[in-house]
Amino acid sequence: QVQLVESGGGSVQAGDSLRLSCAASRTSSLYCMGWFRQAPGKEREFVAAISWNGGTMIYADSVKGRFTISRDNPENTAYLHMNSLKPEDTAVYFCARARPSSLIATRRGDYEYWGQGTQVTVSS
Repeated sequence: QVQLVESGGGSVQAGDSLRLSCAASRTSSLYCMGWFRQAPGKEREFVAAISWNGGTMIYADSVKGRFTISRDNPENTAYLHMNSLKPEDTAVYFCARARPSSLIATRRGDYEYWGQGTQVTVSS
């Protein structure tokens, strides 16, 4: 089993920045890591993903140019840097580790382990 623990969420104003962290309990350096979010009453949606070596990153159109995903493999930690936050970014943010077969993944079903989530609230 792998535990993923997110941190860094909070309540901010529109235009502010936040950095979310995702710490893995076991080495995850060989796996794609991703971030998803779920707003009240909505489906959980893909936000960003990064390949095992950081060479490939992919983003949802809604966050492209504002969010950056990164990872620190020796620390077993992934990050989501969020700039120019908007009220529509308000959601619970989840990090996830993909299955071994996925170099880069955007579908929920491609991820095997999930964190408990961290709340991000952006007010106008």
